[in-house]
Amino acid sequence: QVQLVESGGGLVQPGGSLRLSCAASGNIISINSMGWYRQAPGKQRELVAAILSGGSTNTSEAVQARFTISRDNAKNTVYLQMNSLKPEDTAVYYCNAKGVAYYSGGPRYSDNNWGRGTQVTVSS
Repeated sequence: QVQLVESGGGLVQPGGSLRLSCAASGNIISINSMGWYRQAPGKQRELVAAILSGGSTNTSEAVQARFTISRDNAKNTVYLQMNSLKPEDTAVYYCNAKGVAYYSGGPRYSDNNWGRGTQVTVSS
């Protein structure tokens, strides 16, 4: 299985920056995609940005001018650089990974690997 551990959240003033990190570990065979989702109170979880192993990215229009996703394949780690943060960016940010890992029944693909989330609060 795959374990994901996020770090880097916190409280920041509007206009500030934060960098989130997410490291994947476990019986990983390959990870195709890693990404960040966020969920604000009372709202559905939404995609922020995702990156494939080859480097292709998909970033939400709401953040694409301000957020940058990157990945270190050797470390199975994904980063989200968030600049010019706004109060509406306040949410719990979750890391997601899609790939193949060893499970008790053998290797299989899963797109349902999630971290516990890290809180990002943008407030003055």
